[in-house]
Amino acid sequence: MKFSYKARTKEGKIETGTVEASSKEAAVLLLQKYDIFVTSMTAIGEKKPFLINARIERKISRKDLAVFSRQLAVMLDSRVPVIQSLNGLALQANKENFKKVILEISRFVEEGVPLSEALGHFPQIFDNFFVNLVKSGEISGNISEALYYIADHLEREQEIVSQLQQAMVYPIFTLSVLFVVLNIIIIFLLPKIEELIRESSANPPPFTQIMLGFYHFLGNFWWMMMLAFLIGVVAVVFYFKTKNGKKVYDRLSLKIPFLGDILRKIFLSRFCGNVSTLMTAGISINRALKITSDTVNNSVYKEIINEIERKVSEGEKISSLLMQRSDYFPPFVVQMIKVGEETGKLDKTLMEVVNFYQKEVKRAIDLFLTLLEPMLIIFLGLIVGVIAISVFAPLYGALGTV
Repeated sequence: MKFSYKARTKEGKIETGTVEASSKEAAVLLLQKYDIFVTSMTAIGEKKPFLINARIERKISRKDLAVFSRQLAVMLDSRVPVIQSLNGLALQANKENFKKVILEISRFVEEGVPLSEALGHFPQIFDNFFVNLVKSGEISGNISEALYYIADHLEREQEIVSQLQQAMVYPIFTLSVLFVVLNIIIIFLLPKIEELIRESSANPPPFTQIMLGFYHFLGNFWWMMMLAFLIGVVAVVFYFKTKNGKKVYDRLSLKIPFLGDILRKIFLSRFCGNVSTLMTAGISINRALKITSDTVNNSVYKEIINEIERKVSEGEKISSLLMQRSDYFPPFVVQMIKVGEETGKLDKTLMEVVNFYQKEVKRAIDLFLTLLEPMLIIFLGLIVGVIAISVFAPLYGALGTV
């Protein structure tokens, strides 16, 4: 439930706010832990869990979870009790929603619920991968080690995401500049050029006539074009959200020249990283594959992993199964997994694959940016040059008739 309160701090200051707890008494005790002494409190209703999760899902990043995991691991390693550790992390959380979740987890643990189960109450934030690793730590008696594994894994994931985000900055900026330039030319220059041509009675070149015709078309039917564009975008997005549409999107995304290769390498890095981390934490290969399948967002690879998990449970080896899917798993990955199976060190060889592909992804993104920069400059120059010729050619012609 959610309560609004009026309270006094230990410095004597009056403050008001809201707090979530299972009862009024629990809310009062929770605030007292932070030296906040309630003078009045009123229940304002119960928060719907799915609404909490929906709002939090958009705000809590991998970086937040990585920091949370590492700090909690350090505190547990220092023999700080779980509840005290969680309350301390809640105090320093810089996102209000995350703070509320940590406090709620602390409340569950205080009531005797295992940490993994408490985390499982927020599946939009702590996925099966996270929860199962913590659970394995509880079974082995070393939760902090499991949390370190999680933090390392999330930091690797965040590094890949950051590389992709950085790669998109330059093309987005360049295309935005092109859009602004085109709008300036169409909105401000073309009307004046048309007026000048009309006054001079000059015959504009064919390309200029096309540009002016396009300008008039936009002026008369811009709303239809905008509506058609929006309908098209909504239809495509809606289709890609369907089961069949997502399969089509996932397959097409892997076939995009150059970018598809980067996406494959990112997936292979994540797949091997997930399985390696789970196995290192003591989770069986079958269970590790099942959990990894639940965290995969590409339907193509998800189907492959599900099939592998089913056949591995029947006694087949992963390497022999992946060899049959060489279109999605290259020979390097298959050979490394085979070596890991033969030596009994599959978790370590998978981590070697992760390290290799992380470097490969960085090289691929750097190469992509190196090739993209001159291509965008040439493209921008051609567009602006063609438009400039179509605009200034009739201008010179008009001046010649004066």
